[in-house]
Amino acid sequence: MPAPPLYYLVGPAGHPNYGDELITAGWLRYLSTVAPEATVWVDTHSPGPAQVLLGELHPRVRFTDTLWRLCWEAPSEDPWEVADWVRRAVDDPGLAPRWDRGIALLHRAQVIHLLGGGYINRIWPRHIGLLAGAAAAARAPETRGAVTGLGLFPESEGTAQLLRATAAEFEIADVRDRKTAELLGVDPGVDDAFLTPPVIRADVEDPPEVMLCLQSDLVEFDLGVLASAVLRTLDAWVISPERIGVVEAIPGGDRQVFDLIQHHLPGARFYPFVEVWEHGLPVVPGQTWLTTRFHMHLVAAMSGATGVAIPISADFYGTKHHSLVELGSGWTILDDIHQIPQRPSGTGFEASTIEAARGAKRDLARAIYTR
Repeated sequence: MPAPPLYYLVGPAGHPNYGDELITAGWLRYLSTVAPEATVWVDTHSPGPAQVLLGELHPRVRFTDTLWRLCWEAPSEDPWEVADWVRRAVDDPGLAPRWDRGIALLHRAQVIHLLGGGYINRIWPRHIGLLAGAAAAARAPETRGAVTGLGLFPESEGTAQLLRATAAEFEIADVRDRKTAELLGVDPGVDDAFLTPPVIRADVEDPPEVMLCLQSDLVEFDLGVLASAVLRTLDAWVISPERIGVVEAIPGGDRQVFDLIQHHLPGARFYPFVEVWEHGLPVVPGQTWLTTRFHMHLVAAMSGATGVAIPISADFYGTKHHSLVELGSGWTILDDIHQIPQRPSGTGFEASTIEAARGAKRDLARAIYTR
C-alpha cells in the first residue's frame, strides 16, 4: 500500500492576521476534504500560534518554519543575495545545519505550494527567499511546485527579472492582481480567499449598519489623519454611533485607530479578532463598510455588503483594493484621504462573479493536488 502523500504549504499564518489565516484555513479545509490521509506541513513564521489557530482544520496538519528561518539566516538584506543563499542552503543543508532535518523534510514533499498573499515584495525584501527556496526544492521530478494568489507588487528595486525567472520555475504560477501579472508576464487570477466560503457570523442580533476595520500598520500618513477621515465620513453619512461596528483583522493593531475616536462613537460595538475568528465575520447583506484591510473588502463584498476601501499606501494597498473593484466588488476607493466619499449603494460581487472566481480557484487546486 503506497505511503500517504506529503504536501508542503508555505505562507504567513499565525501572526495572527485575518486575511492570512483565512487563506491558510481555506486550503487546509480543502485538503481535509480531498486528501484527509495526506501529511500536510505548513511552513510559517509563527508555527506555534498557527497550530493553535489552524491545527484542527486537517487531521494530519503540522507546522514548521524552515524556509522562513533560512530567509532570516541569509547573511545579507539584498534580495538577490537572499534568494541565492536560500537556494544554496536548500541544495546543501551544510550551509544551514541547524535546519538540516527541516530541509530534508522539504525534499520529501510531493507538492510544494506557496499560498496566496502579499508577503513577498519591497516591504519584506528577505521573503523573496521563500520563493527561491521553494523553487529549488521543487526541481525534483517527483515534486510539483505551485504558487497561487500571490501579490508581488511593489517589488524590490532591481528584482523584476529575478521574480519573473523564479516564478517561471513553478509548474503552476497564479497571481491575484494585474500589476503582479504584468510583472511576471502571466494572466491575472484571483485571491486564494475565493477557494472556500469564509465563516460568517450568523447569530448577530440587530447587526450594525456600518462596519469599520482600520489598521495601524503600514499606514503612510499619521493615524490621526485616518481617524479624522473616518469621523468626517460618518458625520456626513449621519450614522448613529450605536449603529456602528468595529472589527479587528490584527488583534491590538486594529484597535489603535478606534481608540482615538471611540469617545466620539458611544455605543459602537467592538468585535475583537478572537471573536471574529471563532464565530465568523459579522457581515450581512446591505451593510456599508469603511475598511483599510483588503480581506475585509473581499469577504464583505462576497457577503452582499458594499463599502469604501481606504488604501493606506498607494502602491501596496491601492493595488490590492483596485484588484477587487476591477473584479466587480462595486465598492468605492478613497484614493484621496482628505475627501468625503458618498455613501455607496450596492450588494457587492454578483453571484456569478463569485462562482466563476471560486471555480477557477478550485480548478487550480485540482491541478496542484491531483496526479
